[in-house]
Amino acid sequence: MNSDVTALGNSRSSSSTQLSGRQLFLAVVALAMGGFGIGTTEFTIMGLLQEGAADLGVSNAQMGLLISAYALGVVVGAPILTALGARVARKTMVLWLMAFFTLANLGSLFAANYEWMLVSRFLAGLPHGAYFGIAAILAGTLVPASMRGRAIAWVMMGLAVANVIGVPVVTFLGQNLGWRWMFAVVGLVGALTWVAIRMFVPFSPAHQGASIRRELSALRSGQVWMAMLTGIVGFGGFFAVYSYISPILTDVTGLPITAVPLVLGLYGVGMVVGSLIGGRLADWSVLGAIYVATTAMVVFMTVFGLVSTHAVPALILVFILGGTGSLLIPALQALLMDSAPHAQSLAASLNHSALNVANALGAALGAAVIAAGLGYRAPSFLGAGLALIGLLLALATGWRAKRLSSAAS
Repeated sequence: MNSDVTALGNSRSSSSTQLSGRQLFLAVVALAMGGFGIGTTEFTIMGLLQEGAADLGVSNAQMGLLISAYALGVVVGAPILTALGARVARKTMVLWLMAFFTLANLGSLFAANYEWMLVSRFLAGLPHGAYFGIAAILAGTLVPASMRGRAIAWVMMGLAVANVIGVPVVTFLGQNLGWRWMFAVVGLVGALTWVAIRMFVPFSPAHQGASIRRELSALRSGQVWMAMLTGIVGFGGFFAVYSYISPILTDVTGLPITAVPLVLGLYGVGMVVGSLIGGRLADWSVLGAIYVATTAMVVFMTVFGLVSTHAVPALILVFILGGTGSLLIPALQALLMDSAPHAQSLAASLNHSALNVANALGAALGAAVIAAGLGYRAPSFLGAGLALIGLLLALATGWRAKRLSSAAS
């Protein structure tokens, strides 16, 4: 990995336990399974927006608030749960987080009405960021430092695979058997993940000297806040589009609603490709990967808005958008970890707080331009504008990192 942010701290834990071969594969797959379950529950609800609205007797816009409630849970839960678990062994912590996630999703399965569904979605979001943050650190300790970006990407690959397999399959089940089936499937995945982590992930102690106060010290880092803001604004543009992908595909592109699960699978394939490339880009240059990802988001969301009335180019752009979004995640995760080397767990979890503030922001702004009568193509152009601001923030973050590096040398 290059040295563009290494002056901000050594990202490796002193308690690393490197694995290789079959052991490494099983450990990473176990951690990625949690991402698969999280990605399935987070993204499937976007493809079942209309079915859920009909079942609960609310509008599509009100269903969009379920997305925002989940995102709010991530934002609140990531710093609080990570700080509270600062002294807990990392493997133990991810086991507790996955158990909480599983029970909360089963709560959504049995939610009696819209109000209780809002509460259950908020609760389901609470362990999301903390899980990914600590799982990313765990994965990073299992490989050499030169492979850290790829290790992070492998854990995040669970999100991508969820969009290839979990989201389309569960969307199909939801359309044909009832949309609440998604919560039963996610609960099962959560339980299997708990077992796999218990069996295959090696013990990893908490960081030496870890404490709630030390973890919260990450919030005093200006670089952490700059990195978070880059993710919030840049990914806000992405979610402005993706939150309404189902009505965009049906009302603008003219595809039948039965095609939505297949298109979501195509998006997921793009995420897998983007994650693989993004991990290698992060190992090459953390900040460079962020510049590439945000630039690509600006370009391709603009193009998607222009061509979304035509099926073939729209489908190609769905694949590309999935890839460009995934490019950003490993690098942003690495930047946050480097920005707070003595509070890595909290810094890593804040990546998902940022992404879910982006989720809530994008869904809300997308709803606003649609409600204003600008149509379902408008979120694409709104998203491109937000991604452009994200690129400018990334450049400012890089400039600040160089200043810090010069001051430290």
